[in-house]
Amino acid sequence: MYLKKIEVQGFKSFANKILFEFHNGITGIVGPNGSGKSNVSDAVRWVLGEQSAKQLRGGNMQDVIFAGTELKKPQGFAYVAITLDNADRALSIDFDEVKVSRRLYRSGESEYQINGSACRLKDVQEIFYDTGIGKDGYSIIGQGQVDKILNGRPEERRELFDEAAGITKYKRRKTLASKKLESERANLVRIKDILSVLEKQVGPLREQSAKAKEYLRLRDELKHYDVNYFLCEMDAISTRIQSLEEKKQIIEGDVNETKSRLVQLKASYERMEREISNIDILLTSNREKVALSNVREKELFGQIDVLREQVKSEEKNIEHIHTRVCTIDAEISQKQEGFTKFQSEKENIESEQRELEQRKKKVLLALEKIDGQIARIQEAVEAQKQSHLDYKEKRAKLIAEEQKMDSFLEQVRLRSSEVLQKLLKVKSKESAIGMKREQKMALLSSLEEKLDQLEGQKQTLLHSLHEREEKKVEEEREFSVLQEQVQHCRVKLETLQNIAEHYEGYGNAIRRVMEKKSEGVCGVVADLIESEQKYEQAIETALGGRIQNVVTRDEETAKELILYLKKNRYGRATFLPLTAIPKRGSGKDENVRQEEGVLGMASELVRTRSEYQPLIQSLLGNIWVVENIDRAIAMERKYRYELRIVTLDGEQFSPGGAMSGGAFKNSNNLLGRKREIEELENQFLVAKEKWNLQKERLKKSQEEILSIQKQLEQIRSQVQEKLIEKNTLDMDIRGFDQQIEEISHSTKDMEKENRLLLKRAKELENEKVLIQEDIERIDDHSQGIDQDVQELLHHFDEKKSEQEKTREEMAKIELSLSKLGQQMVFANVNAERVETEKRQLMEEKEGFDESEKGSRDKIATRQKEIENLQVERETLLAQVEKIREVLDKKSREKQEYQSKQKKFFDQHEEIAERERALDKDFVRLTSQLEKSKDDQTSLVKHIWDEYELTKEGAQKLRDEGLCDLFHIRKHMEKLHKDIRLLGNINVNAIDEYEAVFGQYEQMSIQHNDIVEAEKNLLKVIQDLDLGMRQQFAEKFGLIQKEFDVVFKELFGGGHGKLILDEESDILEAEIRIISQPPGKKLQNMMQLSGGEKALTAISLLFAIQNLKPSPFALLDEIEAALDDSNVDRFAKYLHKLTDHTQFIVITHRRGTMVAADRLYGITMQEKGVSTLVSVNLIEDSLT
Repeated sequence: MYLKKIEVQGFKSFANKILFEFHNGITGIVGPNGSGKSNVSDAVRWVLGEQSAKQLRGGNMQDVIFAGTELKKPQGFAYVAITLDNADRALSIDFDEVKVSRRLYRSGESEYQINGSACRLKDVQEIFYDTGIGKDGYSIIGQGQVDKILNGRPEERRELFDEAAGITKYKRRKTLASKKLESERANLVRIKDILSVLEKQVGPLREQSAKAKEYLRLRDELKHYDVNYFLCEMDAISTRIQSLEEKKQIIEGDVNETKSRLVQLKASYERMEREISNIDILLTSNREKVALSNVREKELFGQIDVLREQVKSEEKNIEHIHTRVCTIDAEISQKQEGFTKFQSEKENIESEQRELEQRKKKVLLALEKIDGQIARIQEAVEAQKQSHLDYKEKRAKLIAEEQKMDSFLEQVRLRSSEVLQKLLKVKSKESAIGMKREQKMALLSSLEEKLDQLEGQKQTLLHSLHEREEKKVEEEREFSVLQEQVQHCRVKLETLQNIAEHYEGYGNAIRRVMEKKSEGVCGVVADLIESEQKYEQAIETALGGRIQNVVTRDEETAKELILYLKKNRYGRATFLPLTAIPKRGSGKDENVRQEEGVLGMASELVRTRSEYQPLIQSLLGNIWVVENIDRAIAMERKYRYELRIVTLDGEQFSPGGAMSGGAFKNSNNLLGRKREIEELENQFLVAKEKWNLQKERLKKSQEEILSIQKQLEQIRSQVQEKLIEKNTLDMDIRGFDQQIEEISHSTKDMEKENRLLLKRAKELENEKVLIQEDIERIDDHSQGIDQDVQELLHHFDEKKSEQEKTREEMAKIELSLSKLGQQMVFANVNAERVETEKRQLMEEKEGFDESEKGSRDKIATRQKEIENLQVERETLLAQVEKIREVLDKKSREKQEYQSKQKKFFDQHEEIAERERALDKDFVRLTSQLEKSKDDQTSLVKHIWDEYELTKEGAQKLRDEGLCDLFHIRKHMEKLHKDIRLLGNINVNAIDEYEAVFGQYEQMSIQHNDIVEAEKNLLKVIQDLDLGMRQQFAEKFGLIQKEFDVVFKELFGGGHGKLILDEESDILEAEIRIISQPPGKKLQNMMQLSGGEKALTAISLLFAIQNLKPSPFALLDEIEAALDDSNVDRFAKYLHKLTDHTQFIVITHRRGTMVAADRLYGITMQEKGVSTLVSVNLIEDSLT
């Protein structure tokens, strides 16, 4: 098996998809620092299941996803896949090629795949067991891991040897088996607790089951008698109902006859009512006619008045018309005079308008002449101004050129000054750099001394860390023991709490009632009382089945719950309403109390709330508790077997001499359940407190270790910083030397530049003199142009003044014309208005003539209407008088009918009284009949509620021999008494007993299975321990020998030893590595140089590879600390191992590169993104 290829995309600096293809032999991966070479090693470690971001040189697992650059966006996932050749079936998977891949998204989702199929991390780890491949194996050795082999924690070094010895998979199997063993033991504790509870339930349920069966037998017999009693009662009630039905029919006949007479009387009465009603209708109709006639008469009278007023109004209108016609004639003559006046005004206005038009034409000609003169003057001024502007523009350009020369000259002078200043600064800097160089040399010497001090502090802290870690191991062992105790208490407590919450051990009906959680339910008797542990068995014996009775606030609550149980068929339960418990005396006999062995009344030995005290007194107030059975027997004899006594062991003595007792097999201790829970809670709290204290001690030890590790890390960091400072100082000193040389060259350049600047300054001054002469000539020409412009502007102002005067005269003429135009419009409007008003007056006069004629016609019409209305009014008054005579006659007829109607009332009252008496008898018989039917219904309901039998179903159970109701009732009372003597009955106990007993048997089987599984697991662990010890001892001996051989070959002599701590367990013992290079004494590993440490670790890795070669090995700069000669030996030995192992080596060393068969180059052509370049050295050497 060997590694064929690695596929990387989005992992760290590998933004793009890159494929590494490998072959047998040695493949080198090279490249500059920071190019991403080590990311290849991290990728392989990551795909094999590494979960620590720190091991991958990151802060969290999201850091492995490409984070982007200035030019490239971040990736959304990281993907790595390795493909291995499995033709030899080295991996336990039936494929010639195995591809393992891992993908991580930024959302945190991760997935593993083997040959494209999703799998678990565990699956990936398991296929590489005992191959040396894995994140913790010896096939991947990264930066810093060589040092960790020698200086790391013993358990980390131990993992390397376990993998080499091939016991890693066995250790993991042992760990899994141990975890499973702990789980089975926890299950065993829980099952034991459940069995303990079930054992306490089985005995009482067996007794309750037997009692329930007896109850069912008595209930069936009671049912037989009750059904026959029902049938006899039904027969008697049926006979009674038949007799009542006959009497009811006779009374119904009398009632019908009486009602018939009432109907006839009512018909006569109704006829008279109709006659009276007809008269009332006629009277009402005539009265309405009279009222309508009166209203019409008033209307006619009002209309006549209105017509008379209209006649008067028309007469007044005729008078008004005559007056208005006279007024219109006067106004028409007045309007004619106004029209003549306005025509004269229009002629005068037209004459003035003609004169003003002639003046306007003359003024316009003068104004046009002046405008032409002004335009010519403006053109001349503009020409002079343009010439002046041209001269100004030339002057501005010359001035700008002059200023430019001044600026150039100033820049040249400034640059010359700057050059001179730089020369001075450079020379000063040269002397300062010399002083700094001396200072850096002094700092370098001090820094080397500080590095020696830090190395000493580091060794001291490592020793302290070793002691603290040994202490932590012991504390962890104690912590595990306490944790197991806490877990045991928790499991047992949760089991008991669960049993208490679900009322296990109680009957089904009790559980259903308590689950309903009605407001009026106080609880079961066992929940309401408490007792000392030594009295619990006695109190529970005294209560017997009453310990499961449900206590309620009142009878109504108990009734509701009984109906609830009956409705849902949940069984039967006994309820104790507090309002129904009578207060009773204590019944204490002080003589009994003085007897030897008497502990007191049972009611005195329990504790409860005051509201439940009467209930407890009722249940336990007449029962004595004594120490043992002997004292109880003596007391019974003395008091003639009249006492109720219980002993502490549970024996019970009843009045009359009855004794009960024996062994309680798995007694169900309902009374002590609450106490057991409280005791377990206290035990749990104590155990948890100890566990917390140990946890704090463990945490403190961990903090101390972390503190020491932090100090070590700080010292390592300081050493690293000092080394960086040292390198910085070396670079600074070399930099100073280079600066002094550069300063010498720059001084010569600056002196040459200064000479050129002085020459350029002189040239610029000569050019400036020529520009000043041109400016003076332009100024002379500009003065002459300014004088000409002033003369033209004076002449322009004169013409402008003349133009304004002419325009003012023109404006006055136009204003006069405008006024005359307005006067002409006003005169035309007035003339038209007067003409229109005159025409309107003529039309109004003609309309008045027609209006006068219409008014006279209306007066004649109104007079005729008044005469007609007078005739109609007189006729209406005559009709009203006739109707009043008819009203008087009909009123008298109505009075006669009403007197006859009164006689009918007396006859009706007599018949109604007879009807009421018959109704009363009918109601009495109906009530008796209904009561009998209700009795029948009640009996039918009773037989259905009790036995779910219909009347027809009950007939099938009829016993002809049972006819005497008195005998049946007596026997039923006896059966009821026998049932009461049985006490509380739990009918469900039969099923519950079978269910609990079945559960008990099932749990017993599970208990035995777990015990057997525990034995098997212990045997597996022992076998694994034995096998691992033998295999590790054998393999470790081989590794010791091979390490010494490889050490001598790589070092060229000396000795290398591996020493196992013989006082510790071989599977946990620490392994020390002793290195003795040639010519040196055997010494501690801390005293070796960095190169010696690295070569020692490499010797150990090569020794392991010799004994148990891994299919491939990935080495990340492990030879970095070696000198060139040792690198050559390292490379040479690497070639020896290629027969069985494929090597991928990340390196900077030339010797390793030379030994490689092919090279991959990692570069960053784009900043932050690694790319791949490959060279096949074998092919190159062949060509």
